[in-house]
Amino acid sequence: MNLPLFIARRIYGTDDGGRRVSKPAIRIATLGVAIGLAVMIITVSVVFGFKHTIRDKVVGFGSHIQVQNYLSQDRTAPLPIAISDSMLKVMRQLPGVRQVERYSTTQGILKTDQDFLGVVFKGVGQHYDLTFLKDNLIDGEVPQFSDSTSSYQLLISQMMADKLCLQVGNRVFAYFLGDISTGSDNGIRARKFTIKGIYQTNMTQFDQTMCFTDYPTPVKLNGWEADQSTGAEVLVDNFDDLENVAISFVHNVNRTVDSHGEVMTSQTIQEAYPHIFSWLELLDINVWIILALMVCVAGFTMISGLLIIILERTQMIGILKALGMRNKTVRHTFLWFATFIIGQGLLIGDIIGIGLVVLQQQTGFIHLDPASYYVDTAPMELNIPVVVLLNVVTLAISVFVLIAPSFLISHIHPAKSMHYE
Repeated sequence: MNLPLFIARRIYGTDDGGRRVSKPAIRIATLGVAIGLAVMIITVSVVFGFKHTIRDKVVGFGSHIQVQNYLSQDRTAPLPIAISDSMLKVMRQLPGVRQVERYSTTQGILKTDQDFLGVVFKGVGQHYDLTFLKDNLIDGEVPQFSDSTSSYQLLISQMMADKLCLQVGNRVFAYFLGDISTGSDNGIRARKFTIKGIYQTNMTQFDQTMCFTDYPTPVKLNGWEADQSTGAEVLVDNFDDLENVAISFVHNVNRTVDSHGEVMTSQTIQEAYPHIFSWLELLDINVWIILALMVCVAGFTMISGLLIIILERTQMIGILKALGMRNKTVRHTFLWFATFIIGQGLLIGDIIGIGLVVLQQQTGFIHLDPASYYVDTAPMELNIPVVVLLNVVTLAISVFVLIAPSFLISHIHPAKSMHYE
């Protein structure tokens, strides 16, 4: 039988386990552990949710990997590349690749009687993954995009609609200047589009410039050949494997020459938008700081609580020593007693932390300024393995920091402690 554990359970399980002085100390220590763990769970959930939400929005506009003309990296205007069906097959067969689709872009101006706006027209086909656009659609519907015909239907952002005073069903003129891929000026061309739907992602960088139409429309407006496009967008099965998939593209796709003599290259979404992903990585520093502070709070409150308990239990410690119990055994008894207190605090912290995360997920009662945070409610993602790890680490560190204070028991002498009250 584990004698220290048995004695600790008896002390903890009786009403006398928390006396007049030690009871408030135990409550404060329990509350300190509970608050610390709850704050850690909420912090990690917010950071995970925020990083993944922003990452998914950026990926929704640019996919995981883009294959383009090598010379497009140094130009704002798109340059064409001819990606054959055989090359598409090669890319789709690479390990970790979920989907590969061509896309086309061109630049133009949307103009109404009230205002005008320079935008990017992105052409996508019928097999393009529209999940992201449908999830962020706020009015109308996502057009049935085509690979072969131009219906001149347009999906615009709420920011564009507000600036140009457009609604679903309105028709708007768009103006294009010559062949933007070569810089030649073949005159201004006008096309009339019908607004089919309106989306909103709160990503200002994209919402103010990106609208969607049929795949052939930008190709024709750019004056490209039928087999040319801006490039191909690649979605991977797992974002964590993005680097490995990108290496496969470097070996199998990069430096390939198309039928027009243009060279292909690929880049990941992290390389295309490094400022956004660098900013997201900075959030990890804040997480580590908050975790360290909360563990310190839990540790210090437990140290204070244990010292008060030891001082109030001095007479009991003296009796146990007089009966022949060694210092090590007595220390283990109080460490077990502290472990019960920490366990109770962890349970309360789990209930508070997980409860608030689930409440935010269901109601979204915490609102944010989308102009600053790119989201209108605080995104939270509950990761159970991480929550379990936080519990284990908090318990381990809290017990570890109590080892040194527990040596105070070694300085308590049985004869003197009998007079302690």
